[in-house]
Amino acid sequence: MLSFVLKKMGYGVLVLVGVVIVVFFLFQGFGDPARLVLGQTGDSATLANVRKELALDQPKWKQFTLYLNDVSPIGVATKADIQQKSLHGLFVGGDLKLGIKVPYLRRSYQNRRPVMDILLEALPGTMILAFSAMIFATIIGILLGVISAVKQNTWMDSSAVFTSVLGISAPSFFMGIVIAYVFGFLLHRYTGLFMTGSLYDYDVVSGKHLALKNLWLPALTLGIRPLAIIAQLTRSAMLDVLSKDYIRTAYAKGLPKKMVVWKHALPNALNPVATAITGWFAELLAGSFFVEYIFGWKGIGKTTVDALENLDFPVVMGSVLITATFFVIVNILSDLLYTVLDPRVKLH
Repeated sequence: MLSFVLKKMGYGVLVLVGVVIVVFFLFQGFGDPARLVLGQTGDSATLANVRKELALDQPKWKQFTLYLNDVSPIGVATKADIQQKSLHGLFVGGDLKLGIKVPYLRRSYQNRRPVMDILLEALPGTMILAFSAMIFATIIGILLGVISAVKQNTWMDSSAVFTSVLGISAPSFFMGIVIAYVFGFLLHRYTGLFMTGSLYDYDVVSGKHLALKNLWLPALTLGIRPLAIIAQLTRSAMLDVLSKDYIRTAYAKGLPKKMVVWKHALPNALNPVATAITGWFAELLAGSFFVEYIFGWKGIGKTTVDALENLDFPVVMGSVLITATFFVIVNILSDLLYTVLDPRVKLH
């Protein structure tokens, strides 16, 4: 188990290094970061100081080395760097220290706040939205898949299959617009839901308060595609399991159909479904950008889109790195979960 985890972590580190390389050379070459920081009013002397502060006066390879050192959890820093960048971690050494630290994602061009602080403020919104969408998709998807398999070749089976195909085919941004318009505008009088809204609402009288009703529409939109995938996987796996000899034996012993389906068949059909659920959770964390933007939901997605509109590239770069890290972690957990559910699977 330990060797498997270490091997997966090694692959994950290689993936993240590749992401860092792509992100740096994709965004660092766009525009003039010094001009983006100061706007159009900065004089030449101030621009030169900012370029020196951001190491823009250095060759590209050196700029990349400095960026890699910043975002790496292991790096070197001087005493001045630690104070100026507010680095957190354990450092040892003299003037040039080696340490294990919280990755430094630099500062926003727009407000000069640390990118890590900006993204950590937005992360809970994205996590709650992704969890809610995944819970909705898992419960409804498994239920539809089981019903479809048990009622094979009936109108219930055909309806479930047709609905899942529609769910897979419809793009999330299109479904988001339709759902927001129908339930948040046309039927607002009956649903009480709004087209846009975040996890917290602000009122001049009561101040900040939790607004869970704003979660319904974005979670529904985000959960449609994984729901459809989970329903089809559950149906396929259940049909395979229901044809096994031990299921026939269970029926021959006189066990009730509900017990056979839910206690004996379903647990043995959940392996591919569990893998899909964990994979889709990582997908939802990364794919909620347009859904968050459409519904005005404050999360990493909306924060990243807003940063792109303002050419605030450090925020965009930090968002991509955090999302890639989630992908790596969730994929490792997915492999471990698969072996827990099915001990016959060996770790490689």
